Amino acid sequence: MSVLSAPDVRPSRGGRPRDPSRDGVIRAAILRLLADVGYGALTMDAVAAEAGVGKATIYRRWRTKEELVVDTVSDLNAEQASTPDTGSLEGDLRQLLRSMVALVNGPAGAAIQALLSSMQHQPALAAAFRAGPLAAWQTAFRETWARAEQRGDLPAGLVGTPVTDAIGAPLVQRWLASGQPVDDAYADAVLDMVALPLLRAHGATV
Repeated sequence: MSVLSAPDVRPSRGGRPRDPSRDGVIRAAILRLLADVGYGALTMDAVAAEAGVGKATIYRRWRTKEELVVDTVSDLNAEQASTPDTGSLEGDLRQLLRSMVALVNGPAGAAIQALLSSMQHQPALAAAFRAGPLAAWQTAFRETWARAEQRGDLPAGLVGTPVTDAIGAPLVQRWLASGQPVDDAYADAVLDMVALPLLRAHGATV
């Protein structure tokens, strides 16, 4: 699945009309550069060269580097974090965890890793991350829990507790802290050995 949501068509700041078809190419270039050089070394000229467009094309969309990266981060993962509906909580969680695997191993995951240290000093970046990719995953899990409650697979009162918050935590920890591979086999092991036993212990039918 794509790591970028469908490009927004925003008003031009003047000059020749923008070509929305280039937005995806430019944003993909931004992700590659963030993963390669990080936020500090990223330049507007480098983005233009990586995307194969003129500098004017970049500046018609974004006036500063911060604006460019904030806009890109805000749009990450809207499609990748879509909510599955397999008919069972186990099936939904398996797909969600595998989607997280695809994220961390893709361009968006590499870019996010590179941005984490910069977010401490760039409030706009941190806010874009919370409102963009983080919110997308939170919504996906929230909808999964709500559907499970409606089916009777999950007892009321668990959502927002450490029980549900812990489901994806092992993947994130392994990705950010240990540097070990995060793959589908590991996601399945987390589900079968951690998530499902924990949920069953608190009354879930999975």
